[in-house]
Amino acid sequence: MTGDSTRIFPIEDPSPEVADFIDRAGLKGPNGKPINIFGTLAHHPDLLRRWMVFAGHIMAKNTLSPRDREILILRAGVRCGSRYEFAQHAQIAKDCDLSDDDIEATKGPIDAWPGSDLEKALLSAADELHARQRIDDTTWASLSEHYSIEQLLDVVFTVGQYTLVSMLLNTAGVVIDDGIPDLL
Repeated sequence: MTGDSTRIFPIEDPSPEVADFIDRAGLKGPNGKPINIFGTLAHHPDLLRRWMVFAGHIMAKNTLSPRDREILILRAGVRCGSRYEFAQHAQIAKDCDLSDDDIEATKGPIDAWPGSDLEKALLSAADELHARQRIDDTTWASLSEHYSIEQLLDVVFTVGQYTLVSMLLNTAGVVIDDGIPDLL
């Protein structure tokens, strides 16, 4: 792994306790090493374990559809300029009913989005949270027509989670994992 801007290199051979956690949580890549974000967080095992609870909610227990979740995550990655985040979730999004064209469109203007008005509201929510840390009234009203309060909370926390993750990835200089194309 190389990277001129890498500040924190992933631990490739973590302690037995951390290696066991990474194994049980399925956080290894095809090469048998921890995926770079998890190898980076392995420098702080307590943080890794505790953060995984929240990250697990966003990825596995979120009340939004996987497609809606991935639209938010991709847009957060775009807005944060996180090449790693966008690359990883572009792969995940393909399994969540997003086409290559949809994935590409998350980088563009909202008016050009090929999907529904609700999906345009999701993109707006991600942009507004990024710019002002608040969803505007018009966007909130649009989302509220379709989503429960739990889902509205998951919109905010999904964007917040992936903004936080992007902060780590960008600051630490985490390099995109081997075999994942850089699409941003």
